[in-house]
Amino acid sequence: MADIHGFADDKFAATKDVMAASLESGADVGASFCATLNGETVVDIWGGHADAAKTKPWVKDTIVNVYSTTKTMTALTALLVADRGELDFDAPVAKYWPEFAANGKAAIKVSHLMSHSAGLSGWAEKITKHELYDWEKATAMLAAQAPFWEPGTAPGYHALTQGYLVGEVVRRITGKSLGTVFREEIAGPLGADFWIGLPASEDERVAELIPPPPRGAIGDGAEMSELLKNMSTNPGIDVSETKTRAWRAAEIPAAGGTGNARSVAEIHTILANGGVAKGKRFLSEAGCRKALELQIEGTDKIMNIPARFGLGFGLAGGMVPLPNPNSMFWGGYGGSVIIIDMDARTTFSYVMNKMQGTTTGDMRAFGYLGVMWEQLSK
Repeated sequence: MADIHGFADDKFAATKDVMAASLESGADVGASFCATLNGETVVDIWGGHADAAKTKPWVKDTIVNVYSTTKTMTALTALLVADRGELDFDAPVAKYWPEFAANGKAAIKVSHLMSHSAGLSGWAEKITKHELYDWEKATAMLAAQAPFWEPGTAPGYHALTQGYLVGEVVRRITGKSLGTVFREEIAGPLGADFWIGLPASEDERVAELIPPPPRGAIGDGAEMSELLKNMSTNPGIDVSETKTRAWRAAEIPAAGGTGNARSVAEIHTILANGGVAKGKRFLSEAGCRKALELQIEGTDKIMNIPARFGLGFGLAGGMVPLPNPNSMFWGGYGGSVIIIDMDARTTFSYVMNKMQGTTTGDMRAFGYLGVMWEQLSK
């Protein structure tokens, strides 16, 4: 059997078997899983390899691009700024970012940005992958365009744009980039190894993402709506770009974050434990519970699946079955996932390098979740 490193409380020891089986079968090449309960880490395991050639072991401090799981860090940063009274989710975006009012967007609220209902699921004008690294250009283009649908009437996954939209609101309020606020006020104080804008000094620790199989990626297939085509081809999704210094260094707060299961799970103990993590208070309990407030539900106009969105998170009752009502989740392209359960005061995160063609987690993650939920129910 594959060697599994790290630790798991005896009660949750079967998570090691799940990882070993996944590595043995080839479903995973390298992966990490972490779970917290009442603010304490109860599982922190990793195994496999950090590269497709299997020459480099996945070690304790291996990190990897987690694509849209980054969005939860962006949402948490916005929740923190709101909790201290600087950001009102019910206010128009233009209150903080006046240029955004152009082209019929004066009434769009910050809550619409947080809940993928602003009608800005992609750029209306052609944008290149290199322009994603130009914050001013990417945000100015969004500020200038009209929404694709009436804001607030339907959800529609803002795969890349959400990070620029929420990030620019945070920047206008704080005078700092979102990645800077996140690092200084969340990751840094927690000692958490998650980055939105990775320094070159950390490059050697980054695992190689292995793209999904052909025809398994977002947007592949004969039938694509115009909105999905826009989201998935403007610019196109190029997994190999995550190997570049330009991608890693850029702050792409919806898709460019780099971390591992430990950092993802431990950061979200803030929400699972009423605002406190590792003995430090980051948010009020009420500020945490804002994330659970349902903003929009219905069939997602981009992904064509049922969606229930709170402030920055998917809520129980959508595509992901969750045992407790006060729970939320998010997944990253390829399979990474985070689940936060405020009732059970738990967080679970799975992060890997072998990608599947999914944005909402896949069955690999549910192997671990099944073990955790079964044991917690006893």
